[in-house]
Amino acid sequence: MPFNAATYNWAPCVPELLVEDFQTSLRFYRLLGFVDQYQRTNFAYLDYHGAQLMIAQRDNYWETGAMERPFGRGINLQFATHELDALLARLNQAGIALYQPRYEKWRDLGGTQGGSAEFLVQDPDGYLLRFLQTIA
Repeated sequence: MPFNAATYNWAPCVPELLVEDFQTSLRFYRLLGFVDQYQRTNFAYLDYHGAQLMIAQRDNYWETGAMERPFGRGINLQFATHELDALLARLNQAGIALYQPRYEKWRDLGGTQGGSAEFLVQDPDGYLLRFLQTIA
């Protein structure tokens, strides 16, 4: 029988982030509201309201070049949420600095305007995460 990602409720594209300290990263992602789908030693498959992501302890296997902080330069991972202010409050309470504080962004969506409230935060390895909530 051929492999079918839908059997496991996996998204069609799931980024895997290599991390320096797996436990520190796992705590950070759980603080953001990610939920473990499954875990094994130094690896977790996480879900945030249907958006999925994997984190794994660096072991040089997937590294195609020098790994220097901040990791993931040139990419930001966007996550839609319905609890932006609550998420901001949790980060503030935990003393997590934002890369970019909450702002509003309006975009042309092919003939209509769509607005969102957004902020950016870096994970412990410097991966840039953007959380947004639709406002109009």
